[in-house]
Amino acid sequence: MNYRVGIDIGGTFTDFALLKGSEVKLHKNLSTPQDRSLGVMEGLGKLAGMEGLALADFLDRCDAIVHGTTIADNTLIEMNGALTGLITTEGFRDEIEYRRGFKEDIWDVRLEAPKQITPRRRRLTVPERILHDGSVHRQLDEAALREVCRRLRLQGVESVAISFLFSFVNPAHEKRAREIVTQEMQNAHISVSHEVLPRAPEYDRTSTTVVNAYVGPRVTSYLERLVSRLKEAGYRNQLMVMQASGGVMTKEYIDGAPIRVLASGPAGGVVGSAHVGTAKGYPDLLCVDMGGTSYDMSLVIRGSAPAEAGWNMHHRYIIGVPMVKVETLGAGGGSICHVNNGQLQVGPQSAGSEPGPICYGRGGTRPTVTDALVMLGILSTDEGFAGGSFRLTRNGVEEAFAAIGNAMGTSAEQAAFDCWRVVNANMSQGVRRTTAGKGINPKDLVMLAYGGNGPAFAAIQAEDLGIARVLVPKASPTFSALGTLVANPMIDEERSYFVKATEIDLDKVKRLWTELADRSCKYFTDAGFKAEDVVAHYQLNMRYPGQNFSLTFNVPSNGRLHDFAFVESGLRDQAIALFNQRHMEEYNHIRENEIPEISGVRLASHVVTASPSVAAGFTRSGEAPRPAKTRRANLGQGFAETPVYKGNDLSPGAEITGPAIVEETFTTIVVYPGWKALVDDAGDYELVRG
Repeated sequence: MNYRVGIDIGGTFTDFALLKGSEVKLHKNLSTPQDRSLGVMEGLGKLAGMEGLALADFLDRCDAIVHGTTIADNTLIEMNGALTGLITTEGFRDEIEYRRGFKEDIWDVRLEAPKQITPRRRRLTVPERILHDGSVHRQLDEAALREVCRRLRLQGVESVAISFLFSFVNPAHEKRAREIVTQEMQNAHISVSHEVLPRAPEYDRTSTTVVNAYVGPRVTSYLERLVSRLKEAGYRNQLMVMQASGGVMTKEYIDGAPIRVLASGPAGGVVGSAHVGTAKGYPDLLCVDMGGTSYDMSLVIRGSAPAEAGWNMHHRYIIGVPMVKVETLGAGGGSICHVNNGQLQVGPQSAGSEPGPICYGRGGTRPTVTDALVMLGILSTDEGFAGGSFRLTRNGVEEAFAAIGNAMGTSAEQAAFDCWRVVNANMSQGVRRTTAGKGINPKDLVMLAYGGNGPAFAAIQAEDLGIARVLVPKASPTFSALGTLVANPMIDEERSYFVKATEIDLDKVKRLWTELADRSCKYFTDAGFKAEDVVAHYQLNMRYPGQNFSLTFNVPSNGRLHDFAFVESGLRDQAIALFNQRHMEEYNHIRENEIPEISGVRLASHVVTASPSVAAGFTRSGEAPRPAKTRRANLGQGFAETPVYKGNDLSPGAEITGPAIVEETFTTIVVYPGWKALVDDAGDYELVRG
């Protein structure tokens, strides 16, 4: 039997999900920040050993390896990307610094500007001008461009972003500029805006292209290194890479715009959540992922979390490519607890995997959330941690919290409990902001918790938010990795087209959709898929006059590439009706007397692939499970002897009444007082109040 492997690299752990028929096996090992591909290969070797195979034999039997990576995110967090220069139209040198009113949060007077990827000395302009209709107002000054390249070369620029005005309508100047930059700066990585984000507005396109240029060399070099190591080890198929849009695609496609992998790890978890929640009869979900470094929040409504292309703010930069909406806090197991001016704070700084929390015994000296869980008795130091890969220790933990306690006038145990309270409050407040921004009451949702630390906090957060049910899949510790196996190969691209909805040029719309369909067909067939298996969703971006942002909706079609029978005169009225319906769903009103305008056409295409099956339902066994032991622990009501259950001992139908702790191989599930844990027919957990 052949295998499919999903991989997700986090700040602390690299997660693996192995799909063998309907069986799923999980594995985690510490990430290797110096070269993350080493951690991937180490984990694949462990999976091969679990199957009793040599690595070469195991990889030879892998039909697919699907990879979600945080390399782009880490590059922006650590600000260690390529030395980047920007070449733009004369007169637009400072647009990237003006941003949109300079700040994304205009009410925060203390918010400093983000660090410039392209400071002014590396933002240079050339005379050229293309108008909004694509006509050339001023030819590209090639001599000036060569001088610009000379100046950038002298500054040691490694990557160049090229963004000219209205290049998404007529890319001729950008194409020629790329040829010249390639001649003048032979080793530079080049990003051109008409390929990265071929649409308006200008600032969004330039920002996206600059970030692509900044992270691109790191992403492509990492993927090339990983592909090379996989090939040398015996893997024969293409590496599939998770995208922020919620789909996967080949490395060759990602190379065209590496920014597509930004936030791809969290997107995998959302896709997996939608799959599991829908299968279990809970289509409306609050998805929370607490890992070693961060806490990610997202919403699944009616079984889907569509990718949005537009105002996507990540690491304080506008990213215009389609992205599943995920909000992130610096709150994970490695988040550092510290006192700042007499106030206890948790995060956003993280101990990561090196040196990691103090309890890892790898040289960490600053207390973290994971150390607090050890102090509270929620995590054990008696047995192996993270699948037995190492054991936690209390050495140095109590002393670190005693120092915090001294600063706060409390004991070490109280300081650890206060850290637990603060990080929990931070996460709950983050959820409130996320749901309030969407006009959604958390009480109407089911929480799905995953990540190595998510299940330890899920029930108490749910109680704070008024949520009555929490799903914790058995695969929750590596859920983003499992999500990559659920995600379908997908290409989601768009082209700008501005016109009143009543004046749509059907031939032009058809040409734009044909261009997108041709690109999809090429990349899917190159990846080994048949064109007839591609499912196409033809979409329009529309808005009312004066609105800054557009809404995207599907235009009914037969779902096949290059079949445009639906593009006929009735499309104009149909588009207006569909847009008004979408606007009502999003904003709860429509402008009946206004004619909306089209801002672009979009094609989201995918191929359906096999996904792990999910069972639903709960059949009570009637047998009360017995705890493996008890442990002194504080679950919010003071220290007490608390029953501890082993997840491997629990069969479907088991019911556990809190307070209790369930130790799974790679995570710990806390059943807080007033809650019950039910092991459903699939072996997954449902935490319910009462």
